[in-house]
Amino acid sequence: MQRPLSVALATVFLLAASGQALAHVTLETQQASAPSIYKAVLRVPHGCNGAPTTAIRVQIPEGVIAVKPMPKPGWRLETVSGAYARTYDYYGTPTAQGVKEVVWSGGRLLDEHYDEFAFRAALTDSLQAGQTIHFPVIQECDGAASRWTDTTGGGHSHDHGAGAAPSIKLVPKP
Repeated sequence: MQRPLSVALATVFLLAASGQALAHVTLETQQASAPSIYKAVLRVPHGCNGAPTTAIRVQIPEGVIAVKPMPKPGWRLETVSGAYARTYDYYGTPTAQGVKEVVWSGGRLLDEHYDEFAFRAALTDSLQAGQTIHFPVIQECDGAASRWTDTTGGGHSHDHGAGAAPSIKLVPKP
């Protein structure tokens, strides 16, 4: 009876550890059409090698405009604005600059906890069905960081390559 229990516990531990290694920051909704308004929900399943998460930084890709992040109680919210590569039409208003990065900081998300960080944005008509749009994220932790910035992998948030950036696949409008 002892041996099967030991094997079962070891198996559970290994599966949990491997899941932890594969788990990274992802987007809840991984498909969208353009033009449209997209609600991005970044899912943060763990800290950095056991350390609590203290900041989440997400880069906003070109063609994604009018970003409005959702404040989180207990976290500071900052945005970094800059010029877009071109001018976009946003409901009849020419828009040449806006949010290029969103930063939630000053909080403390323990490694054993899960949380979500959200923003809404306009996906412009410059984006086409079939494209994959990446939202590189840097997860800062006490004395460490995880970089979810690789845009060269399989192209989807659920591809668990090391450091894969959260992404969405653009689909045709229904």
